[in-house]
Amino acid sequence: MSDTELTNHKRPNTDAVITIRCIKSFEYRTCKSIVLQHVNLETTTVGDLKELVREKIRTTSGWKPYLNVVFDTLKLYTVAHGHKTMNLIINMEDDDRLIYSDDSAALAWLGVENETELSFFNREQYEAYKAHPDMKW
Repeated sequence: MSDTELTNHKRPNTDAVITIRCIKSFEYRTCKSIVLQHVNLETTTVGDLKELVREKIRTTSGWKPYLNVVFDTLKLYTVAHGHKTMNLIINMEDDDRLIYSDDSAALAWLGVENETELSFFNREQYEAYKAHPDMKW
């Protein structure tokens, strides 16, 4: 196969798999993941994704402990074959670039690809944790 044939076999932006790490507590490292399949990265916006995940939390069994968390912020954790952070709960680097604050932006515009992992959390709790990153047991 030639190089051009290999590049033509990439998964299209209309059928991506994304993992959302829903973080309940930074201090206790409590999180649970939702795997979303067949996400159209070109038409799905940040706001659409947030609402989709909130709906999954409300309607899927096993998520009762997460119902009282106010999830309001998405941040890139890692992309497929990219480097991972040393922090097991969230990527604490480069907030200005990696936090997706524009709810109208399409995921593809932000660089989200197939097999990307995003963190979904409460921004106020994140800022408090970032100021004092203590782990509790």
